[in-house]
Amino acid sequence: MKKSMIVVFITIIIVLGIGIILYGNNQKLNKISNKDSVFSTDTHGLPETKPTETIELKDGDTYDLKASIVKKIINGQTIKMLAYNGSIPGPTIKVPQDATITVNLKNETDVETTLHSHGLRLKNAFDGVPNITQMLIKPGDSFTYQLTFPDAGVYWYHPHFRQDYAQELGLYGNFLVTPKDPTYWNTVDKEVPLFLDDISFENGRIASFYKKSANHTLMGRFGNIMLINGETDYTIPVKKGEVIRFYLTNSANVRPFNFTINGVRMKLVGGDSGAYEKEEWVDAVTIAPSERVIVEALFDTTGEFLIQNKTPDKTTILGKVIVDGLSVRNDPSINQPDVNFNTLLSNQDTIKSINPFRIYFNKELDKKINLSVDLNENMERMLGNNTNDGHMMSGGNMMEATPKDGIEWENSMDMMSVAPDIEMVKWKIIDANTNKKNMDIDWKFKVGDKVKIRIFNDPKSMHPMQHPIHFHGQRFLVIDKNGEKQKNLVWKDTVLVPAGQFVDILLDVSNPGDWMAHCHISEHAEDGMMFIFKVLN
Repeated sequence: MKKSMIVVFITIIIVLGIGIILYGNNQKLNKISNKDSVFSTDTHGLPETKPTETIELKDGDTYDLKASIVKKIINGQTIKMLAYNGSIPGPTIKVPQDATITVNLKNETDVETTLHSHGLRLKNAFDGVPNITQMLIKPGDSFTYQLTFPDAGVYWYHPHFRQDYAQELGLYGNFLVTPKDPTYWNTVDKEVPLFLDDISFENGRIASFYKKSANHTLMGRFGNIMLINGETDYTIPVKKGEVIRFYLTNSANVRPFNFTINGVRMKLVGGDSGAYEKEEWVDAVTIAPSERVIVEALFDTTGEFLIQNKTPDKTTILGKVIVDGLSVRNDPSINQPDVNFNTLLSNQDTIKSINPFRIYFNKELDKKINLSVDLNENMERMLGNNTNDGHMMSGGNMMEATPKDGIEWENSMDMMSVAPDIEMVKWKIIDANTNKKNMDIDWKFKVGDKVKIRIFNDPKSMHPMQHPIHFHGQRFLVIDKNGEKQKNLVWKDTVLVPAGQFVDILLDVSNPGDWMAHCHISEHAEDGMMFIFKVLN
């Protein structure tokens, strides 16, 4: 009887403690959520979004880009969003490899901004990192960028300030860089860029964004409405027999996608910065925030084919491909190039570019970083005593809730994901050799260095989850994943590191300047999960 009473008493204390913490957090949220502390959602008088254009530029061209406030219907609701040149996504800017262009950015939004050209090995002064390469562009002001495109492939542009807000509301667009070698890619019938995204609605409205700083800093802002190219019902018309090359970009704040087209065989041909060494057949491709994946698909039968996000937990429809009629290539009276989809090819350009680096694959590690998190006392109590499925914690961490593959495909912590802001959660990149973290890390390299870095995602942190780690201004090869040597390589700028696992990358240090490396979960980057590395010429 006494033991039973003690258990009841302890349970009451725990419940009361959690209640007090949640009450305090709710009071904090109520205080923060007044109209002066959150961004406006008013759509009165705003222009509607326009269709996304493809703009072809040549070496030496100048292009004007305007970031502004618009309105858009999503899920039946008219909501305030942000757009480049009035469209979501912004214009697809198509340029030849080795071109240099000038982009004049005008800021007409309600937040300061910059333009980060993600994945480009460009001059450091135009990388778009506030207070490192440039000052913030205030509303009403402009900045001129000189952009260079040394590598073929698909890249993208987005703000590098308050990404949690500005990118989430639509500030993103693609660069398509056409290769010098006309045989670099296969012959296809169409090229289709697709932005994979989500957006968070609460009570029929977009979930609030704090003006002062990011919220949702623990899990990141998972959306509950899926988008392709800014639409909930995206449809791609295709003719029977056509081969389509899809350029996939994940612009979500935190959500990883496992992209598939139901009933369609796909060929993996490219990644962040160009082509793979060898093409591969795939049923689906995983793509983390900011990564790019290039796949080709043959639509040899008519019908409706669902574009899906297929995760271990569930399958979600993102859009569809509708195939009807015959492609002109199937008309024998018209001389059209043949598309040999059934052959897997090697890309000699990629192999040649990687060959000089193979001698460094087995070198000793030069650097090692660990990914972890600090929580304030209230958050520790919440995580230490309760989970959303009622399980008790052990060891003060979320290990028991971490999936076997180390990836949280959905928000696992609905109760607590809204409350945390940058005062409650501090995500960390830690230099394992010096124990310095985030902006205290002081790496220095020279142009020409080949730096082998191990990125380890600590499974014993208070909340282990996946992190997409992005290096600015350089490219790298992922040579090892959790002890497994990688046999089909592609140049990368972002790598997903699942919880409890490590990846080894070989960084090609080729571009002088002060560069940033960070987690590309928007709320984690805003929370300080970043560091600067210097490259000396």
